[in-house]
Amino acid sequence: MPGIIGVAQLNRYISLKLKSDIKLSGLTVRGEITDFKVHFKSGHAYFALKEEGSQIRCVMFRSQLSRVRFPIENGMRVLLTGSLEVYEPNGVYQLIAGEIAPFGIGEAFMRTEAIKEKLAKQGLFDESRKKPLPALPKRIAVVTSQSGAALQDVLNILGRRYPVGEVTIFPAQVQGERAHLTIAEALKKADVSGADVLILTRGGGSYEDLMPFNTEEAAAAVAACRTPVITAVGHETDTTLVDYAADVRAPTPSAAAELCAPEFGALIGALDEMKSRIEGGFRNYLEALGRKLDGLGNRLAGLSPAGRLERESERLERLSVRIENALSDRLKTDEGRLERNASRLGTAYERLINEQASRTERLTAELAALDPYRVLERGYAIALMNGAPVTSAESVRVGDELTIRFRGSGLTVTVTGKTDINEQ
Repeated sequence: MPGIIGVAQLNRYISLKLKSDIKLSGLTVRGEITDFKVHFKSGHAYFALKEEGSQIRCVMFRSQLSRVRFPIENGMRVLLTGSLEVYEPNGVYQLIAGEIAPFGIGEAFMRTEAIKEKLAKQGLFDESRKKPLPALPKRIAVVTSQSGAALQDVLNILGRRYPVGEVTIFPAQVQGERAHLTIAEALKKADVSGADVLILTRGGGSYEDLMPFNTEEAAAAVAACRTPVITAVGHETDTTLVDYAADVRAPTPSAAAELCAPEFGALIGALDEMKSRIEGGFRNYLEALGRKLDGLGNRLAGLSPAGRLERESERLERLSVRIENALSDRLKTDEGRLERNASRLGTAYERLINEQASRTERLTAELAALDPYRVLERGYAIALMNGAPVTSAESVRVGDELTIRFRGSGLTVTVTGKTDINEQ
């Protein structure tokens, strides 16, 4: 009976045996990649190679992975060069990949790519078909397995973030030969249920496990939904056909729940802020209205007949005072002007009177000097015939009656004859 050894010793022994076997160092293995994922912290790639029902776990460290110049996807057939080692802590042997190169495309991958190309030509993946997600959905439909962990993740997130949303579950098989048909049927029921948004999800799995979501039936059912669809299938690195057909793809079931439902606490905070802004805006609006009313009141008071009459009365009073002052000033000016004019007129009138008096005296003296009867005072006499002076003897005939006028008296005579004075 062989001696008893510990587990650690056994794993160590197997590890040394594998490392010492030249055939297991630097070997090249052919297979189809499945369950490929990159660790988000370390950057190392973990996957498996499978062929004819067998598979082996593989690891490619970040330094080697960074030198790969093509995208590694599940279903790809590759040639992998590396060494077989035992991971002693858990006793799992795995292939440490140093190099990887495409060898061919697996049957499942080729079938998926053919369906993808067909649906793309039909326009099922066009961005123009994508529908926006509702901001505040009232009803949320979830298509998934009732026993899966993905459903619990979705329900936990929705219950914590958005308890006001009504969640309805539409069960479907997410793995197996007929799973794609149950997925399509559940999607049709969810689409006509009146839901505002629809989540199609399942947890992680191998490439084969996710095959129901890479079928034409499932992708077409997603594209046919009138309700916005969020898909969260497998791990973040897994992309299936339903993801291309969906309106939004989420990396995980929890992320899908977060995408379709906002955090309730944040909504309450946003509502409080909105309420505060509305109240502030309404208060400012009321204050502005108050100021406007005050302004209108002032304008109305300014346009009021009573106010206008009062202002016009005050204006008339001011005008009356100005007119009275103007008239008073004008009267004073005119009085002064009249006094000055009267004084000038008096002086001129007096001068004119004096001039007229002097002229009258002069004319009187001149007239007096021309008065024919003045000669009577000097002892002369005037002969009148029929009241008119006799200026020549020729105008008198013998027998005419004349009046001889002396100073203070007169004589009536009859002409008896004419005497030629020159003859005397």
